[in-house]
Amino acid sequence: MLSRVANSIYWMSRSIERAENVARFVDVNLNLMLDLPQEQVDQWRPIVDTSGDFQSFTQLGFEPTQENVIYFLTFEERNPNSIVSCLQSARENARSVRSVISSEMWEQLNSFYLMVKAAAADSKKLDLNSFFTRVKMASHLFVGVTDATMSHGEAWHFNRLGRLQERADKTSRILDVKYFILLPRLTDVGTALDDVQWSALLKSASALEMYRKRYGRIAPNDIAEFLILDREFPRAIRFCLFRCEESLRAISGSPPGMYTNPAERKLGRLRSELDYTTIDEIIEAGLHEYLDRFQADLNQVGDSIFETFFALRPLSKAAQQQ
Repeated sequence: MLSRVANSIYWMSRSIERAENVARFVDVNLNLMLDLPQEQVDQWRPIVDTSGDFQSFTQLGFEPTQENVIYFLTFEERNPNSIVSCLQSARENARSVRSVISSEMWEQLNSFYLMVKAAAADSKKLDLNSFFTRVKMASHLFVGVTDATMSHGEAWHFNRLGRLQERADKTSRILDVKYFILLPRLTDVGTALDDVQWSALLKSASALEMYRKRYGRIAPNDIAEFLILDREFPRAIRFCLFRCEESLRAISGSPPGMYTNPAERKLGRLRSELDYTTIDEIIEAGLHEYLDRFQADLNQVGDSIFETFFALRPLSKAAQQQ
């Protein structure tokens, strides 16, 4: 497969997953505001922090109000991580690989993009809860159409690799924001307000029902364990990295227990660390510090994937002579 094609498929998938996660963050925060006391309703800046875009948010002259944050994360085309920008990027990448993806994938992505653009044109009259639900369902539909209509070869594995790498990153970010930013007062720990916010975090990962089936009551350490170390929940970090490693090995042809490129080595090391750690060790070392280091390591994995599969390299002298 051409590196250009692989790169387009990888980023098409990452962009769609990113758009879905932005919709999750904003939708859950809208519902969370209804349950918070009046003095705690200023909780919109952490949503921009989650996406890592607060610097560009302030550079564009926005104040962290509800209206500004929702517009910036949803419809602001100058924000490369807004929902509309992510879908525009995904659509352009899909257009360049029309011969590789299925017609159903293209039609679903195109419909998804046009739905968001139509909403942007009439954003002031928009039912936000309904809109964000449609965004999430459109993303789910694209994943389902992809799995059902695309051959599970190299292109499909690059698609899954991008999607799950993005998902692991965003799961770590929402957990980090809750632990480090969203609850600023120690007196609130263990209160009803604390439970409301932890429940909102689980909802943002579509994890509340599965968490309650596993653990029952709301407990911060159990939530962290579920979202970081669970083997079976599809938005847990460990699950995502395991599937990423599967796809990476399928692409390169490396047998289990070995690696043939830096991307496999770094991803394998990161995944194996999750296999042999416990939530008590993570909490003891500091959850924020652990998640911060995980995000840096995952970014290094992404850089290695780019260098291994997508980066352009000059021809060797022998190839030039040929």
